Amino acid sequence: MLRVALTGNVAAGKTAVARAWAEAGVAVVIADDLARRVVSPGSAGLEDIRQAFGDEVIAPDGTLDRDSLRRVVFEDVEERKRLEGILHPRIWALRSAWLEEQRSAGEPLAVSEIPLLFETGREGDFDLVVLVDAPEEERLRRLVEIRGLSREEASSIMGAQMDPALKRARADIVLDNHGSLDDLSARAAAVLAELRERAGAPSRFRLDLHVHTAGSWDCLSEPREVLERAMARGLDRIAITDHNRLGVGLRMAEEHPDRIIPGEEVKTAEGIDVIGLYLSEEIAEGTPAAETVERIRDQGGIAYLPHPYAAGKGGRGRYADELGALVDVVEVFNGRLHPGRLNLPAEELASRHGCLRGAGSDAHTLFEIGSVSVQVPSHPNRPEALLRALASGRIEGRTNSSLVHLASTWAKVRKRLPGGSRL
Repeated sequence: MLRVALTGNVAAGKTAVARAWAEAGVAVVIADDLARRVVSPGSAGLEDIRQAFGDEVIAPDGTLDRDSLRRVVFEDVEERKRLEGILHPRIWALRSAWLEEQRSAGEPLAVSEIPLLFETGREGDFDLVVLVDAPEEERLRRLVEIRGLSREEASSIMGAQMDPALKRARADIVLDNHGSLDDLSARAAAVLAELRERAGAPSRFRLDLHVHTAGSWDCLSEPREVLERAMARGLDRIAITDHNRLGVGLRMAEEHPDRIIPGEEVKTAEGIDVIGLYLSEEIAEGTPAAETVERIRDQGGIAYLPHPYAAGKGGRGRYADELGALVDVVEVFNGRLHPGRLNLPAEELASRHGCLRGAGSDAHTLFEIGSVSVQVPSHPNRPEALLRALASGRIEGRTNSSLVHLASTWAKVRKRLPGGSRL
């Protein structure tokens, strides 16, 4: 795993870069997020700060009054060192634990945003250091106009940090932030591409989010053959979404944790389908649609609405808006939907409700797998990471011949014959 430290002086733009990389599917931890955990109400860190600096730095609701504390420490170097002595060991312990979690999860790249990296002498803990830098006057303006600090406060904060010129000389990569937000976004994307290349990580994944196996009552495809076919078609990950069954998806996900998303396509009480991704427990056929979404969420899964305007399994759109307001992802391209134009209103549905867009082949035969896919930034196989990745996804593919439905009909017949039970 490539361990990257992302640093920069105050108001240089490093947190904006960190957030952008996280949205692109990279494992990123923000220093301020860790600091907030360290001083959460009831924590030992917050109590130590109260003991050190008095009740005046604690807000009436019991949280840390960060503005009051900042005024105290930036007026006194010794007080600032005292605060750092309380916070830094705890923050580094959390960061170390987080890095170990990313390594165990198989992440190729992990980014730690650390404002005082060089000041604390911890750059040696990382494989690579990226510095975000901006002109001094621009940083001062941001602190005054955007963060609402006085010019004196802003100057005091800036003066307490190491000279950016010294940091530039010690960084491996310098990302200059001296233009517009679009300029910063473009530079950040270019640096991220370089980091992914150094980490040996693919910059993009291809996903098929709707695939069936012999675990479905109308499919004969053996699960391992499904995965082999998917890999041969250039897919990086597939969601196994058998009808009203989760067992195959769970078993395959256990055997291939980076390749398989365990899911279930639930036939609801209304007679329409709702898919749950990243499920751990099967949801019973006949569960009302809204309750199905709720049960998916209770498991930490992703509620995915397939083919909302299909006849029968989609209810011809009768429940589209009701469910569009509830789900996380709308399937805007289904490779089995005939006629293919029925995918078009799904795109409008996703826009109307601000849903993420998904796509899948709905493959019931090996031939169909990967005919439709979503290309997204590479990301760990976790629900929150997939949601971030889908925000910048690109859908591609084709509608399969209507003849594929004959294969499903044969599967139904075959499974009624002796020895034809599903997995």
